[in-house]
Amino acid sequence: MYPENPAVGHEKSTEVPSKFKRVCVFCGSSTGKRQSYREAAIELGQELVAKRLDLVYGGGSIGLMGLVSQTVHHGGGHVIGIIPKTLMGKELTGETVGEVKAVENMHQRKAEMARLSDCFIALPGGYGTLEELLEVITWAQLGIHDKPVGLLNVDGYYNFLLTFIDKAVDDGFIKPSQRHIFVSAPTAEELVQKLEVGLSLSPAIII
Repeated sequence: MYPENPAVGHEKSTEVPSKFKRVCVFCGSSTGKRQSYREAAIELGQELVAKRLDLVYGGGSIGLMGLVSQTVHHGGGHVIGIIPKTLMGKELTGETVGEVKAVENMHQRKAEMARLSDCFIALPGGYGTLEELLEVITWAQLGIHDKPVGLLNVDGYYNFLLTFIDKAVDDGFIKPSQRHIFVSAPTAEELVQKLEVGLSLSPAIII
């Protein structure tokens, strides 16, 4: 399922380190039906390796979670997986990599992932991915954190979400300035660049 060493031969291996150290990635425990989702997960892992970034994620070894973690691990990066004890039997199938931290529940999982990370990236995923993403966006809106948030909008996966958010702005439920709490891009390289720009701007509005 996983490449033996997907980071080998990656053209960006000589890039300078990023402005942040740890990236939290939200993504599906399934790979989805499109090959592009799997490719995007591997490319994101390669980008983290090239930028010498640690990965913080949900701790599973299957689906897009597994592809990202395996790619970073095989590329020599540090991987930290945070997973509730009750989910270990369901999500941790196959080979696990890096450091795995078991917590008591989902609330602790999200809090610990946020605490350890300098920014957040969402790959395609389902209910859990969307819930995690919207929570960190809401925390930024409330001033609980000032960490950049990004959507990896693979093949337009998040287009409908972006349309909904624009509708909420138009109808007065989200302030226009808060529309830019997060950024989106179709590729990992472009998204990480946008997040780095966001890190250098003022805390309340990311980009």
